Amino acid sequence: MANLTDKAKAYLEVFNSGPKIESFDPIALKAMQAQAPAPPQDNLPSIHQSEDRSIKVKNEEEIRIRIYTPEGEGPFPALVYYHGGGWVIGSVEMFEAANRLIATEGNVVVVSVDYRLAPEHPYPTPIEDCYAALEWVAANAEEINVDPEKISVGGDSAGGNLATVITKKALDQNGPAIQSQILVYPVTNLEFNTDSYKEFAEGFGLSRNLMKWFGKHYLSDENQANNPDVSPLKYDSVKGLPPAIIIAAENDVLKDEGVAYAEKLKQDGVHVQYELILGVIHAYYSNMVFFEDETRQSVQHIVKFLNKVEQVI
Repeated sequence: MANLTDKAKAYLEVFNSGPKIESFDPIALKAMQAQAPAPPQDNLPSIHQSEDRSIKVKNEEEIRIRIYTPEGEGPFPALVYYHGGGWVIGSVEMFEAANRLIATEGNVVVVSVDYRLAPEHPYPTPIEDCYAALEWVAANAEEINVDPEKISVGGDSAGGNLATVITKKALDQNGPAIQSQILVYPVTNLEFNTDSYKEFAEGFGLSRNLMKWFGKHYLSDENQANNPDVSPLKYDSVKGLPPAIIIAAENDVLKDEGVAYAEKLKQDGVHVQYELILGVIHAYYSNMVFFEDETRQSVQHIVKFLNKVEQVI
């Protein structure tokens, strides 16, 4: 039996009453979302400074980043954040509240990356954009008041997947030094066959069919799912990666692969902190209207982890 809080039940009642996301054409869905009214700004956590910039990526294309800077002199640690949405939907705006909280409560500069999305920009474009954003932060650390020795990467769901891949690429390619990984219910394997996939296959927000829909639009060939840069659980080794915190939702198809990735990191000698948020479902982290307490709890886990990470390196 699922263990759901009253707020999770209320959220699911709303979510399940609407049309299924996977019933939409993804491009049409994004056009509809772009026309939706912007969420109210008056109830967001306060932030000292928020700034949007455009940065260059591969082939001189540009993407947007949003930089959240806390009050103080700095230089500050940085968190380069990749939003969730199955590589197909999502935006920096969806994670405005959580990123503001991390910046303010953690005294961290958060750089939220609006990487290009599938199916218009399938694998590996989101990875390339996210890596370019990491390189930009490292190269421009002084300008944005960041300590270049204290850059972490993070993300939720598909963004957590991207963060794992970026961390491995930076290590293998002798790229920017990454201090730690912040992974909120990350996608680590596109096989859709764990026990949590069976238990929460339908009715809990992120369904098995919806994850398949995301994977279909992210990948141009289903065999790409076997590539470790798509399914990080398939990396031969993750030795040498920086410390990680993995936060999971109790009622989530992705729960088991988060546990599996934590175990993989531990087996290869990487320090891992694992936290399970009880009573909630996938996407709670971006829905503070329903899940303010649990989002704040998760942010506190992240802030405490960032504050102590130097002690475990």
